[in-house]
Amino acid sequence: MKKLLGIVVLGLLLCNVGLAKILVKLPKDTSSGFKKVHKSLTGKYYKDYGMQVVDKKDGHPVRAGEQSIRFEVRDGDCGKDPDGWSDCKGDRERHELSVAGKKDLMSKGEYWFSWSIYFPTDHQNLYPLSNNYGQFHQKKGEPVFMFKELRSGYSVVRTIGDLDYDERRLIRNDDMSGKWHDILINAKWSKKDDGFFKVWVNDKLKYDYKGPTKTKKYVYEKFGIYSTGVTRYKNYKNLDVMEKCFEKKGNTDDEYTAFYTLKSKKIKHYISVQLYNKCKSFYKPVKIPTRVVYFDEVRRGKTKEKVGVFK
Repeated sequence: MKKLLGIVVLGLLLCNVGLAKILVKLPKDTSSGFKKVHKSLTGKYYKDYGMQVVDKKDGHPVRAGEQSIRFEVRDGDCGKDPDGWSDCKGDRERHELSVAGKKDLMSKGEYWFSWSIYFPTDHQNLYPLSNNYGQFHQKKGEPVFMFKELRSGYSVVRTIGDLDYDERRLIRNDDMSGKWHDILINAKWSKKDDGFFKVWVNDKLKYDYKGPTKTKKYVYEKFGIYSTGVTRYKNYKNLDVMEKCFEKKGNTDDEYTAFYTLKSKKIKHYISVQLYNKCKSFYKPVKIPTRVVYFDEVRRGKTKEKVGVFK
């Protein structure tokens, strides 16, 4: 009995090790203002190529200094967290870094943030797959500000609570690739109307929001690549056979509406997954192209001077 118990305990320990948060030490050349940074996918799910600190001398783009941070997501890069969340079941893929340690959580007050972002010259907008490149998330809650590539380009998306939604394009599609873009943010975290969130892109004020900036106690930062709507992309690429699927298997009113809606804009996760599971046997194989992005000068501070704003 004791031997069996020992085997069970050992198995649980190994499982926890496999899902433990993996800390990352980023050089000051690329980031500052954080106590602890960890990989947002755990254990075996985070691939070696997912996040790398790379060097200018090896031909990689660098905004300042000698190094930058390269992220890559390939088709199928999904995993799960210790709390039970699964990207694979959630219609998502990612390689991100998260700044969510106890000493990095933000509860109130004013902060400054910066990062520089570089999309390679062969970058593709993979709409209706939503690719997120940076976000401010709530602990035990939903994101409040996400920096997504929407149909028209790199955009900030605000979601403060269930009823709030706003999006604003920051960089046009035709201006995204092959150059560095400097992002500067000044935010005050508050549940009240005295909060604010301002975004400058390449020294130009592009977003100026005043009002509540959170609904939970703590906010934290994440950056990298977070892709949402894997089945939405695969459905979109197989629209030509979806009606044939409906002829053979039938369809609900919601599924038929989603079929037409998907031609022009995004649809909800649940209906996208439902459509995919119903019709995937009719689909041609679809492999989502590899996504690559570089970050540099990822900084946080209580003053503008602390984040090393470029001129």
